[in-house]
Amino acid sequence: MNLNLTIIGQSITFIVFVLICMKYVWPHITAAMTERQKKIADGLAAADRASKDLELAQEKAKHELRDAKTEAASILESANKRATQIVEEAKEQAREEGDRIIAAAQAEVEQEVNRAKEQLRSQVATLAFAGAEQVLESSVDQSAHQNMIDKLAASL
Repeated sequence: MNLNLTIIGQSITFIVFVLICMKYVWPHITAAMTERQKKIADGLAAADRASKDLELAQEKAKHELRDAKTEAASILESANKRATQIVEEAKEQAREEGDRIIAAAQAEVEQEVNRAKEQLRSQVATLAFAGAEQVLESSVDQSAHQNMIDKLAASL
């Protein structure tokens, strides 16, 4: 194998080319690769953070939903209690109103019965007076015997 000047020239040129590339090109390429690695690492870290944030947000949402359901159940229960209380109050008021109406009706019936008794007494007294008049076959003066009629009406 012959080593001639062309191979030596090509070897020197190749070595110079490699040295220039190592000095001027390689640092830019390695810097770009390092920057790209950093961006990829940052992206992965951000994805991990986002994943953890998503999990935390989901847990928080579940917790908030659970709290909201509990609060809704509590509100519903208190509304049902209030509705039951209102119904009971209405029933009590209706009972009281019914009792008052019944008492008023009983008082009115009692007054009507007393009036009817008074009317019957006066009619019985008049009939007794008319009967006594016919029995005696004489005219009895009503104004003169008013005291006797009142006693008779009171005794009935």
